[in-house]
Amino acid sequence: MADVEPLHALHYDLAKVGGLQPVAAPPYDVIDAAQRAELLGRSPYNVVEIDLPQSDGDPYAHAATVLDGWTKDGVVVRDDAPALWALAQDYTGPDGQPRTRHGVFAAVKVEDYGPGRIRPHERTHPGPKEDRLRLTRATRANLSPIFSLYDDPQNAAWKAVEPFTAGEPWGEVTDDEGTTHKLWRVDDPQAIETFKATLGQTELLIADGHHRYETARVYQQENAQADHVLMCLVALQDEGLTVFPTHRLATSADMDALTAAFERDWTTEPTDTLSIGYYADGTEQTLYLKDWAIADKALEGKPEPYRRLDTAVLEKLILMDALGLTEDDISHLHGLDYARTPELARAKVDAGEANAAFLMNASPVERVRDVAAAGENMPPKSTYFYPKVLTGMVFNPLED
Repeated sequence: MADVEPLHALHYDLAKVGGLQPVAAPPYDVIDAAQRAELLGRSPYNVVEIDLPQSDGDPYAHAATVLDGWTKDGVVVRDDAPALWALAQDYTGPDGQPRTRHGVFAAVKVEDYGPGRIRPHERTHPGPKEDRLRLTRATRANLSPIFSLYDDPQNAAWKAVEPFTAGEPWGEVTDDEGTTHKLWRVDDPQAIETFKATLGQTELLIADGHHRYETARVYQQENAQADHVLMCLVALQDEGLTVFPTHRLATSADMDALTAAFERDWTTEPTDTLSIGYYADGTEQTLYLKDWAIADKALEGKPEPYRRLDTAVLEKLILMDALGLTEDDISHLHGLDYARTPELARAKVDAGEANAAFLMNASPVERVRDVAAAGENMPPKSTYFYPKVLTGMVFNPLED
């Protein structure tokens, strides 16, 4: 079961940096060069200076030097006593609905994947893991959290910390997408014990941050002291938990091969199987798989929940079988791109940046859990958990 502990957190001295607003940032892997420059324009202490480092020399050594300097100058300070950090995210999703998602920052024991412990749900790529490992080695800290889910039908874990969120938050930031993130430090012993006991009865499902977790596993093998990793933990039953799709773009497609695949396996007449949207040449239509037997044959050997994923069926029947992409092509975006919204996907096709767009459906959280429980990993970017958990709210030092 999950081994969860409160954090001896390293965090900004908000009085010195002007609050969380100028120093927090989105996760490193969604920040481009222009946004990085804009974030640093808000404050020289913005977390991107260490989490997405740049230097004429070694960027990882630069991150370590900067973090060490911030620590010596009191820009970041380390708590003497352990605590949980309760998070509330007030947001409006891509569907236009306002919601609040609740989570808790804590330190989770690093273990191998497996039943009753920690499960992944998506395949990972080697490049980001090497980057995060080099950064961890240099800074000896978890700078950005892993977002994980746990099963708690009675909502006991959040109820344990919720009373301590009634007052003013320790820190607050509104990001560029309009999400307001509020953070409270909870050091009450009883709340901590109840939270730990509740999580100790469940396994964890990584929602976002697979590369960071696999990095933590490697680093723990190198340094036995680094046996816990920073996570933001959210209940599967939280009313604010939503998952949206990420849409696929074919960037060098053989359109004749696509047409042949559509005629063989798909129809525009509604069926009781899965459907995908298809956009090309200014025209959009909905395609339906003719029969589940097609998916079952193509994905033979895969568990049933996996064979019912539109992303898995599309990957096999269209991207691989029709367009000839390999798993390596998919991992390295050769012939493939992604878009967060249908509008962006259509715009890229219209601009000539892609031949065609495949508009996907959201995978229910229950299906994500079922695929993971079956021991299978979903194709990359099968899920888009919204909103993201910001970087810079708290850090987890890995050495005393």
